[in-house]
Amino acid sequence: MLQFCANLGFLWPNLALLDRIAAAGAAGFKTVEFHWPYGVPATQLRHACEQAGVRAIGLNTSAGDTHAGEFGLGALPGREVDFSADIDRAISYARRIGAGSIHVMAGIVPQADKRRAEEQLATNLSLAAERAPDLTLLLEPINRRDRPGYLYSTVEKAAAMIERVGAPNLGILFDVYHVGVAQGDVLRRLEQHLPLIGHVQIAAVPSRAEPDEGEIAYGAVFAALERLGYRGYIGCEYRPRSDTNAGLRWLKTLGVSL
Repeated sequence: MLQFCANLGFLWPNLALLDRIAAAGAAGFKTVEFHWPYGVPATQLRHACEQAGVRAIGLNTSAGDTHAGEFGLGALPGREVDFSADIDRAISYARRIGAGSIHVMAGIVPQADKRRAEEQLATNLSLAAERAPDLTLLLEPINRRDRPGYLYSTVEKAAAMIERVGAPNLGILFDVYHVGVAQGDVLRRLEQHLPLIGHVQIAAVPSRAEPDEGEIAYGAVFAALERLGYRGYIGCEYRPRSDTNAGLRWLKTLGVSL
């Protein structure tokens, strides 16, 4: 049976974070994931999850200085000290809330600096993997329409980085939305990279709304995940068209349940 997770970076956007947790539990979700929850003390967030009857499963490292055009620190040469502090904070927070995975954000780099950035990311990932052997560190290819200049936009590039580092606790965050926008051929890529996939996320292409519209046949995606024996979580990382609760009708439309 497929397991769906509420991404509280996007769902219930009009609520404060702790209230989003309560809303997710009331809607029937059993697990939640976060973008950057660090403004809320980990003890408060964990308590809110316990009260709502949900379990936290993942979060992101920092996006860095987004006003300066950053979107992650992992691959930025010269920011090693900042990344070290950032990953330590993420590891500590994840452990305190009981989450098992961290999306390590690589960042945006100029084309001329790509080789140096890849070397930097490999070094940083190796150190991070050693510091957190109990956690899964995820690499997410992000399409360049949404984030021009992000270090990698293809599943193959993420897989190559994982192979390069060679740590057993690295995995791919396979966001069907990003793969659909950047590459297509989603089902074949799911099958090809399944052994490395640690987490899946979903949203409509091209709108990034609920997955019952657009170019991706999510019924086929869900059937493929079942057939392939995927046992991880599917993060609902979409931007609701309007009311989040009303939008959950997509579950019934696509023949799945929480």
